[in-house]
Amino acid sequence: MKVARMILLSTSIDAVLLTSTLLYGQASGISAPKDPGARAGSVNAGQPLASLTAGQLQFFQEGQSRFSQVEAVANGLGPTYNSTSCSSCHSQPDVGGSSPSVADYPNLGPNPQIAAANAGGATNRIPSFITADGPVREVRFPFAAGPNGGLTRTPDGGVHDLFTIAGRFDAAGCNMTQPNFGAMQQANNVIFRIPTPTYGAGLIENIADETILNNMKANPLLKALLGIGGHPNTSGNDGSITRFGWKAQNKSLEVFAGEAYNVEMGVTNELFPDERGAVTGACSSNSTPEDATNFNQSGAQIPSDVVAFAIFLRFLAPPTPSTTGIAGNPSAASIADGKALFSQIHCDACHTPALQTAPSSLAAGLSKQSAALYSDLLVHHMGSALADGIAQGAAGPDEFRTAPLWGLGQRIFFLHDGRSGPANGGLLHAIEQHASSGSEATHVVAKFSALTSAQKQDLLNFLRSL
Repeated sequence: MKVARMILLSTSIDAVLLTSTLLYGQASGISAPKDPGARAGSVNAGQPLASLTAGQLQFFQEGQSRFSQVEAVANGLGPTYNSTSCSSCHSQPDVGGSSPSVADYPNLGPNPQIAAANAGGATNRIPSFITADGPVREVRFPFAAGPNGGLTRTPDGGVHDLFTIAGRFDAAGCNMTQPNFGAMQQANNVIFRIPTPTYGAGLIENIADETILNNMKANPLLKALLGIGGHPNTSGNDGSITRFGWKAQNKSLEVFAGEAYNVEMGVTNELFPDERGAVTGACSSNSTPEDATNFNQSGAQIPSDVVAFAIFLRFLAPPTPSTTGIAGNPSAASIADGKALFSQIHCDACHTPALQTAPSSLAAGLSKQSAALYSDLLVHHMGSALADGIAQGAAGPDEFRTAPLWGLGQRIFFLHDGRSGPANGGLLHAIEQHASSGSEATHVVAKFSALTSAQKQDLLNFLRSL
């Protein structure tokens, strides 16, 4: 009963603050807050951990090279794929990041899926939702398509790749067709995911389950007041906390890399050794797994691509925050005020500023570090506006992992489907989308809405400094 009264009081205060803020904005003529956009200046992301030994750096560089390699059918591309290299999707603002853009800093666009559609002579049609200046996207169908192209009520949830290798010069005889995305769009059976940034992933992997659970249990009265719950997603094998992917569905970086190699490019590997969809014949002529340990090589060339990818991701340093390069040149005081407001309106109830890593036998730079990820690594109900209708592990249809915010300063597209970007307000739109029926963030967004225009701008400036 006491908590209920506190929530009622908080809601009333939020309403008063919102009304006074609107009146203040109308009277003062303060300009509306605006996302400054992707931070310009030097690119501090995509670098190795500073503490790597010479041997570790060699493995990092080998993994980075393979991460950027363009795949062909002979070494595993297809039969279906979303792009032709890891780095084509993870490129903003440098290798390991997220979706690029042709118009925004650093200029890495256009969307690489445009070129990938017809690479090597492939005869794919580019779906309407893949545009030169839009985000890299993968497609999932909440429900399975029927034999005649109609929609069933059988849950699907899987990735349906955009393209096939049909028509490629190195895929003679393959005539596989693309899914009918137009029909699925008309049936409202298409949801999107964009690439998650991978900077600092080794630190995230090395945060102990106990640390995540203790942080979840912290400040219970405040979280109850705000309507914030959250819980971990867990492995169906050993029960430990999973933490990678939009719904925290993957346990480790090797699983994350192996699944992506198979799902996004069609490359079978030692973790996912079978072709998807039971494809045979001219569209699937390679022995499997197509990626495997290189027993006849030496040194950094021995690991499979998946292991090399995981080493590269594990040793990727977190992005370096910066107060320079933000459009409008906000003052240090503005950014400091924004950081204080981030805590005052309780964004940090989910976006935990830092978590401590456990001792590591892999690298000194991963051991006992304060990882400033701005995430609790839990999944939370985000309400009807963001629900994608898909469950993965213990993450339900409207639940998503709290997205780490480090590197946010140079991101272009936001939220799991990239719906927030330069065309509709970017970060400001993403914050507003957190509030909908059933969302645990509704009270926090109400507090954000009650800020003055100047305070909102300070908070946006702070986020762009990360």
